[in-house]
Amino acid sequence: MNQNTILSKTAVVPKNPFGRQTLAKFFRALGDANRVALIGFIAEKERSGSDCVSFLNLAQSRVSSHLSCLVNFGLLTVRREGRFSYYSVTDHRVLELVGLGSAITSDNAESVARWVRSDRNA
Repeated sequence: MNQNTILSKTAVVPKNPFGRQTLAKFFRALGDANRVALIGFIAEKERSGSDCVSFLNLAQSRVSSHLSCLVNFGLLTVRREGRFSYYSVTDHRVLELVGLGSAITSDNAESVARWVRSDRNA
């Protein structure tokens, strides 16, 4: 049995519109390069908001927005200590998902490259 057969038997697309909408929003939460970078960075160990700002080298408000998105979707957990916030990955299956996405884009590099080029020209 090949990997595609295994995935097709276990990967279930929700039958109801609300379930599909929720799933699409989940993938949208991962649809930003900065949020994907934050997940990888925070997966290494718990990180403070300041650590995340330094890592991304973006404005604090922008990083806060990305972190909030990931927390609101349950991908990160926030722990508050005084005026500081510390983030950790809630469910490490998201790392498997990011790894799978990376493998798929690598395996389909030619098609992905064409799409990225056409997306830039749009």
